[in-house]
Amino acid sequence: MGGSAPGRDGHLPVETTSFVDRRGELAEGRELLAGARLVTLTGPGGVGKTRLAGRIASRVARAFPDGVRFVHLSGLRDPELVPLAVADALGLHDHSARPALDTLVERLQDRRLLLVVDNCEHLLPACAALAGALLHGTTGVRILATSRHRLGLTEEHLMDVRPLPVPDPDGDLSAADGYPALALFADRAAAVVPGFRLTAANRSSVARLCRRLDGLPLAIELAAVRMRVLDVDQLLARLDDRYRLLTAGSPTAAPRHQTLRAAVAWSHELCEEAEQRVWARLSVLPASFDLETAEAVCGGAEAGVGADGDADAGEGSPPLQPYDILDAVAGLVDKSVLCRETGPDGGVRYRLLDTLREYGLERLREQPGEELATRTRLREWMQHRAATCEREWFGPGQPGIVTRLRADQDTLRAALDFSLTTPGEALAGLRLAGTLWFHWHACGAPREGRYWLDRALAANPEPTPERARALWVSGLLAGCPEDLTRGRHRAGQARDLAHRLGDAAEAAHADYVIGVIRLFSDDLEGALAHFRAGVDRGRVPGQHLSLVGLDRVELACALGFLGRADEAIAVCEETRGLCAAHGEQWVLSYVERMLALAHTVKGDWERAERHGREALRLKLAVHDVVGMGLTLDLLARIAAERGNPDRAAPHREAHERAAVLLGGADRAWADVDPSRWGSAALNATRRAAEDRARRALGRTAFRRAYDRGAALPLADVVRHALGAPEPASRRRPTHPPSIPARATGPAPHAPRPAHPVRPPAPAPARHTPDPAAPPRAPVVEAPPEPVRLTRREAQVAELVAEGLANQQIADRLVIARRTAEGHVERILSKLGFSNRSQIAAWVTAQR
Repeated sequence: MGGSAPGRDGHLPVETTSFVDRRGELAEGRELLAGARLVTLTGPGGVGKTRLAGRIASRVARAFPDGVRFVHLSGLRDPELVPLAVADALGLHDHSARPALDTLVERLQDRRLLLVVDNCEHLLPACAALAGALLHGTTGVRILATSRHRLGLTEEHLMDVRPLPVPDPDGDLSAADGYPALALFADRAAAVVPGFRLTAANRSSVARLCRRLDGLPLAIELAAVRMRVLDVDQLLARLDDRYRLLTAGSPTAAPRHQTLRAAVAWSHELCEEAEQRVWARLSVLPASFDLETAEAVCGGAEAGVGADGDADAGEGSPPLQPYDILDAVAGLVDKSVLCRETGPDGGVRYRLLDTLREYGLERLREQPGEELATRTRLREWMQHRAATCEREWFGPGQPGIVTRLRADQDTLRAALDFSLTTPGEALAGLRLAGTLWFHWHACGAPREGRYWLDRALAANPEPTPERARALWVSGLLAGCPEDLTRGRHRAGQARDLAHRLGDAAEAAHADYVIGVIRLFSDDLEGALAHFRAGVDRGRVPGQHLSLVGLDRVELACALGFLGRADEAIAVCEETRGLCAAHGEQWVLSYVERMLALAHTVKGDWERAERHGREALRLKLAVHDVVGMGLTLDLLARIAAERGNPDRAAPHREAHERAAVLLGGADRAWADVDPSRWGSAALNATRRAAEDRARRALGRTAFRRAYDRGAALPLADVVRHALGAPEPASRRRPTHPPSIPARATGPAPHAPRPAHPVRPPAPAPARHTPDPAAPPRAPVVEAPPEPVRLTRREAQVAELVAEGLANQQIADRLVIARRTAEGHVERILSKLGFSNRSQIAAWVTAQR
């Protein structure tokens, strides 16, 4: 039940059940999106807004060259996190200190994409602010929202998602198979009663049942599950009885709300007592969860209330045992209360639909103290899971840890928010935010980490070990020039506090952060002395092995930037042994990158490239976006150097490879910090690669190869860098998605690096005519034989002759940009031409 499983990667949900025909709504949604930039699907809970939005988005995806992204808000409660949830769905890993919404708008200002924002009703002001900012600050972003209530913007176009139509049970039912409500019931009933189908004998009863359920898809699905033990007529009779009872007490409620509530309440009453308790307790989970989480959250005793009104866990029902919870979860899946879905790691996860979660939460709150006790268990479980992941982080399980924490992201947010909004729980929130340092830092979530840490630090001013930890983690997440001063100050505070508390491990962790900030601030000699002292000191008790390894990595980095390559290699080889002994990959990826840098300094390009590729492979495994950007820069430099005429590699091919990698690297950095934190050392690597490749290829060829790399998704750029062929669908150069610094260089509002990177100069007009300019009429030789264009190609050729660019052609013909590009390329091929001006001249000659 539920139809689709939301993904954590921002792509459209995976449909887990068949989709019942809604052809009219699909057509209406597509038509609205063609003319409006904000369309909101409204309707009651359980009517199918999310499924319909996903279907509409999939039908129009080809019209958006920068893709469709799905933002799930059902598990979010903090309005401040809405822009971060959108950035996360888009794969943007912003490190700046600017307001999140401003940065998001800047990153998207030239992209052409569709943003599906699901379940806005509980965050209406934040969603309205998001939509308004994107509509006014971008030109190519369109928004498809789902909400029980409108967002309230003047640009908003509403589409009312109606219940499924139901035929008159007493009328002519000869064509009843064509009614979606009946088809939905039959499909879901067949899932529990194999072979069930609509027949002349049961059509009237099914129609009467669906009418009683007001055609609401969720209500129909809940009722269909009862076909395991009842036939249609029995189901209808019992449903009528339950509805008269359950809807009698709320005459002011909207009929559809009464219908859905009655269906949900009936499902609840048919559950066993343990299933009801588990349903209520699982309602504190905002998103999907695994069985371990269900056992931890549901396993406590039922809270009682003492004479003074305080919750007392010693009273009430006995604790549920793991086997009780497993049986209850299985029963709730059988009754379609829980959706079973496959997690990102291939394991089994479960999910409550929003409507069922809301009902369960109401039941939980009927028992005094139960909600507090359940949410406390949830927070303690998340703390346990985070601590376990931190302890195992320096080991072979890193990719699995990344996947697990990504899947639990909304649950972690719920645990943090509970801790920071519940009296007496703030220190636990500080502890959890600090424990997750590796998640915030290594897995591309620095801005969200800073958000939680800032809140937790403000709520916990007392000098505690948890505060020392949170201070240096906050400094570690300072990832842009304007934030480095604040980050260094916090790291210094952390070190001082750790020394006062006698906590040598936290002092060593803070020392690492201070050294990193010195390195990124181009104080290379100071950073070298700092990390040399740390490495010579050795590991202190309690110091995390990842930070022990990173101390050595940064020492090697400082040595490499200062030209002391052999010393850097010696440090790296020692550190590689430490990583190998523990099966670690993340720190090892930086070791491999430092080896690539050192061999670059030595001019050993073959070894440098081998180490660079290995670094990139390891970084992809844990999705270290910053690390991939750094490594792509370095591999571009290596490729450019290998392209020298006196090198063994083919000259032009190596330089084209360098340009492609630069385009991909700039795409990755555009989603992090286009200025590369303003570091002269980091920008020098990139600038050297660009200068050499551009001189070797010429402006036009460089730009062509650069644009090809910039148009590739990051995973495809990495694949290209590792030597794998690009997917066939992406080999043709396309206009890249918006990159604030197209050929590099900072975005308009980003801090400029100490040595600005020069973008490639524009090609002369004779090589790349402006497609928006009036066409010239150069002398053209006619093809040797008559050429026939298809009707669509002739239309495209006429629009080219009018001076329209590919995107303008796509807009005029209501087709995808890539489709327009394909038509132009076929026209060029058929006519034997090489540029658009020749097409324009040929069209003029044909008139």
